[in-house]
Amino acid sequence: MKTNKKLFLSILLVLLSFPILNAQYGYGNGYGNGYGNGYGYGRQRNSIPQAVETPKEPEKLTAEQIVDAEMPEISEKLGLNAFEEAVLSSTLKKYLQERIEMQILKLPPEKMKEGYEKITLKQDEELKAGLPLEKYEAFVSLQENGFKKVKDKKKRKKKKKKD
Repeated sequence: MKTNKKLFLSILLVLLSFPILNAQYGYGNGYGNGYGNGYGYGRQRNSIPQAVETPKEPEKLTAEQIVDAEMPEISEKLGLNAFEEAVLSSTLKKYLQERIEMQILKLPPEKMKEGYEKITLKQDEELKAGLPLEKYEAFVSLQENGFKKVKDKKKRKKKKKKD
């Protein structure tokens, strides 16, 4: 009989402890007391740390891509024909590539300045030889203005003639 009483009391103790344990750990569906870490008790947390995506550097454009993007606008502003456009495009690509290569070398500022001046002089000489004088001067003035939207002289002349 003593064994039956002990067995009965231990089973009763286990059955009565379920509500207490349930209150301690919640119902197993996230409605616990805020403690726990992803086992159905409390707030779910991922034990694997999330990799932070580093923002990708914008792809560096090649000299060819830069010139090809700007050429239609320059051609429109200067009123270039196909031959003049080809001369200007090839010259700009060539010397822009040289400038990019100088930036990659990361020379001291004095040498960079000297190199840029040499490149600019060579570019100017080649453009003078390949373009008519008036279009060369228009390109230089466009370059000095930083390729900003400048009203074309042709449009001004047309407006004056209509008046």
